[in-house]
Amino acid sequence: MSYATRESPRQGGWQRWLLLAVLITLSDQAIKFGVAFLMPLNTRLEVTSFFNLVHVLNPGAAFSLLTGAGSWSRYGLTALALGVSVWLMLALRHRLPRNEAVGYCLILGGALGNVLDRIQHGAVIDFLDFHWQGAHWPAFNVADVMITIGAILLITSSFLPKPPKVSSHGGNALR
Repeated sequence: MSYATRESPRQGGWQRWLLLAVLITLSDQAIKFGVAFLMPLNTRLEVTSFFNLVHVLNPGAAFSLLTGAGSWSRYGLTALALGVSVWLMLALRHRLPRNEAVGYCLILGGALGNVLDRIQHGAVIDFLDFHWQGAHWPAFNVADVMITIGAILLITSSFLPKPPKVSSHGGNALR
C-alpha cells in the first residue's frame, strides 16, 4: 500500500473526518440521553458479576480524575476541551496519515460529547461501571472510550514510519 492511499486528503476530504467526529459526538449524546431518560440519577443496574450500568454525574475529568477539584474544573475542563477541539479541527484540514486522522476524530468526538454534558448538566454523565473481586474502576462513558482509543492510535502511529515528503515538483524532497 502506498503512503498516498494511507493519508487523509488535503483538499475537500477533511469534511468526512469532521463528519466522523460529529457522528461520534451524536452517538455519545444519544446513549447518555437514553441512560438519563431510563435510569434515575445515582442508580445502578447489575448486568453481570463484573459490570453495572449506572447513572452518575462526574464533575471531574475522564475516569473521575479531579472529581473533588471544585467548581473551577467545570469551566477549566470545558475551556481546555474546546481549545483542544479547535486545534484538532484545524489539524484535520491538513494531510495526515489515516491512523492519525482517525485518532484525532475519536478524540474530537469524545471531547465534544463531554463538553456538551458539562454545558447542559455542569458535569459529565457516566454509565459504564466495571468491578472485579473488590477492585472497582471509576464509571465512564462512550466519549471517554473514544478519547482513550484515539490517544492509543496517536501513540501507536507515532512509532510507524513517516511517509516521504514530496516536493512541489513531484520528486522526493531532500532532507
